Amino acid sequence: MSDVPGAPADLLRSLTRAERLLSRRLGAVLADDALTIEAWRVLCLLADGQGHPMSEVSAEASLPPGTLTKLVDQLVDRNLVFRRIDPMDRRRIRAYLTARGRREHARLDERVRASLAELGISPAVELDVPQTAGLINALDDLIDRLDPARRATPSSRLAAATLPTPAPSPTRAY
Repeated sequence: MSDVPGAPADLLRSLTRAERLLSRRLGAVLADDALTIEAWRVLCLLADGQGHPMSEVSAEASLPPGTLTKLVDQLVDRNLVFRRIDPMDRRRIRAYLTARGRREHARLDERVRASLAELGISPAVELDVPQTAGLINALDDLIDRLDPARRATPSSRLAAATLPTPAPSPTRAY
């Protein structure tokens, strides 16, 4: 820790430690269902029902494309995710949750929220928990400042999905 309170090294150390501890806690919750934190990130992104290009899923899940392909293959094998050619750009593949994937995400989301509630953390800003909402807003602001690509396009996670999920396609190519 630095001799100067609030030094950049303190911010990096604190964020890294918090992320590792939170990942360890949530990893234990997800392990009962043989899911990893990375798989959870993918399910959460796809839960908006819009379908997302694999390149976007890779960036949001912080996974290299090859690793993401293997992970999505596993989720497809478990009937949680399906892939489909993007109707607007046939060169791209979009990933979606299956009906089973939506049910599993909802069930796991309840378990994750319960685990966080034990710590007094509510990820739902609408529950009027000012401290948690302030932390989430501050972290989102930091991410926006550090990630130029995110500044260019608003996060798709903020928009509520109202589109129906398209029928699955057998295609697997990217």
